[in-house]
Amino acid sequence: MPAVVKGFSPPRLNVRLLKHVKTNPHFYPIILAGGRGTRFWPLSRKRRAKQLLSLDGKQTMIQQTVARLLPVAAPKRHWIITNDDLRAAILRQLPKLEPRQILAEPVGRNTAPAIGLAAFLMLRSDPEAVLGLFPSDHVIGDPERYRETFGQGIEIAAAGENIVVLGIRPTRPETGYGYIEAGAPDANGGLCVRRFTEKPDLAKATQFLVAGNYFWNSGMFLWRADTLTNALREHLPETALILEKIAAAYGTRKFGETFRRLYPKCENISIDYAVLEPRSAKGEGKSRIFCLPADFGWNDLGSWTSLHEHHARRSSPADGNLITAADSFTLNAKNNYVHAPGKFVATIGVNNLVIVETGDALLITTLEQSQDVGKVVKHLDEKKLKKLI
Repeated sequence: MPAVVKGFSPPRLNVRLLKHVKTNPHFYPIILAGGRGTRFWPLSRKRRAKQLLSLDGKQTMIQQTVARLLPVAAPKRHWIITNDDLRAAILRQLPKLEPRQILAEPVGRNTAPAIGLAAFLMLRSDPEAVLGLFPSDHVIGDPERYRETFGQGIEIAAAGENIVVLGIRPTRPETGYGYIEAGAPDANGGLCVRRFTEKPDLAKATQFLVAGNYFWNSGMFLWRADTLTNALREHLPETALILEKIAAAYGTRKFGETFRRLYPKCENISIDYAVLEPRSAKGEGKSRIFCLPADFGWNDLGSWTSLHEHHARRSSPADGNLITAADSFTLNAKNNYVHAPGKFVATIGVNNLVIVETGDALLITTLEQSQDVGKVVKHLDEKKLKKLI
């Protein structure tokens, strides 16, 4: 019989800042929290998305993200970019942040406009601002090493028109992540970035692993605010002009109306496509994009399968079953992930299943096909079954 898990708990977070990690008073964490987390349906919903769930301990994913960053940036320097559906819940979960620091996009326009708006906003109040772009739903196993790594990145970013990306050392030929091809080391301690590569097939991912100079793109970047605004003016001039107008209205009565009217006119594009790829095309060294290899226990928990793998590595159940329930019985069953709090769960003769129950929905799939759960949400959208989304 497997252990009944009533809430997975990570190792206790040690918020003691390493002495050799320098704090920068001009550092501003920008946390992106607008995603819907459709692959975690039925727990993840439109108004209770993945980043608002407690998937890895008592704190929610966004609470953990902010907690990791508080030792290097006071609450007044944290900014959250989200949407109207999630803003109220984020305000409740992050009471130390002021409402003005949590911006809700009127429509989703991907990461380039979101981080671009933050850059124009920060630049108006702090010409020396250094921004860190952080997803709100990642797991970090070693917070101190994490802070140490991006602390070095802050120094590189602050030193000039440099862009720093945290690259995760690959441990397997992963086809679900984008990759960074790194070149020669630079005097600043980073590796010059040669190019960014989209999600590869298995054969190419295996080649990347063997080559040794490819890293998973973590989606975490560091740059001066003026570096980013200049890059947007170069590569997305129309969007940059719109964002600058929105930022100019911030703090006035016209801000809300200006934001709602102008933001939908921004190009719908990721920061990777908008800035990083065209800038990396300038060539190794000339692009001023640097990769910091990182090894701090990173996981983006992209699906029920990755969540199962993450907790299985920690608790190492002999049969691979991870069951959240009031009680359970297991017979000839292996490698199952079951979430049915408050219920008695019996698993007999089944393997590699994902079963997630909520008050109004039941998901049954396999670990192999859990990446397709987002298609359920697409179906519900098409059928206008709003109560289930």
